[in-house]
Amino acid sequence: MKYYVKVEKNVKIFVEDTNPDAENTILFIHGWPLNHNMYEYIIENFASKGYRCIAIDLRGYGKSDKPSTGYDYDRMANDIRHLIESLKLNNITLMGHSMGGAISTRYMSKYNAHGVARLCLLSAAVPKWVQSSDWKYGYTLDQVNDLIDNFRNDRPKSIRTTSESFFYQFTSQGILDWFFDMSLEASGWSTINSLMALRDEELFDDLKNIKVPTLILHGVHDKVCPYPFAEYMNDAIQNSTLVPLPEGGHGAFYECRDTINKSLEDFINQTK
Repeated sequence: MKYYVKVEKNVKIFVEDTNPDAENTILFIHGWPLNHNMYEYIIENFASKGYRCIAIDLRGYGKSDKPSTGYDYDRMANDIRHLIESLKLNNITLMGHSMGGAISTRYMSKYNAHGVARLCLLSAAVPKWVQSSDWKYGYTLDQVNDLIDNFRNDRPKSIRTTSESFFYQFTSQGILDWFFDMSLEASGWSTINSLMALRDEELFDDLKNIKVPTLILHGVHDKVCPYPFAEYMNDAIQNSTLVPLPEGGHGAFYECRDTINKSLEDFINQTK
């Protein structure tokens, strides 16, 4: 089932809802610069086992509306709140990848985990994507500003370059083309404004507000969100479990899909 949910006066987000009558629900939040289709190989597994799988395109991405504003974490988290309330979701598993993990973290903190029973952070851009005087991991400020300029001047080429840093294992040209096509569906301004949010926002204080069981899945070879991100999350989130993905980079959603599927299913069953 495919439909749209209104999250703001003139903004609707696209939803793909598989097994809408099923009891166990997973809500998937994609990362930058992709869309809901990045979860194809995870949704296929859980849908075949009778789970309700709700995958959205964040504003500015995929088939969702592409307003000129609203790409900060608070507004994106508010979009998730509108979706959860509109669909009357409760006791769900919320899963966020990369920027989607950051937005999910803000949602959990700001809205007291409303409707969410458990959280899964996959390769999350948490607690902070950019280095600072008190945070030595991630990109430098200059690197991100250069990335913003590159996307502003030649987005297709920048997408190709970005795809090369996502995957640790050998990846077919077909998968790289799949990545490229997903990324190109976003608008240029949403891609750039999201990079600015990734550059400027931080989630240190949000982590201590997460009380639900949390599964952290993170590629050991992640170049986009380095593995120390995961170790920090695990220390900061009270009730969390860290599962390292030894053969994964930032594109673990594809290259470690079997491990992710098993780990997430076990986690859901253990925390029911």
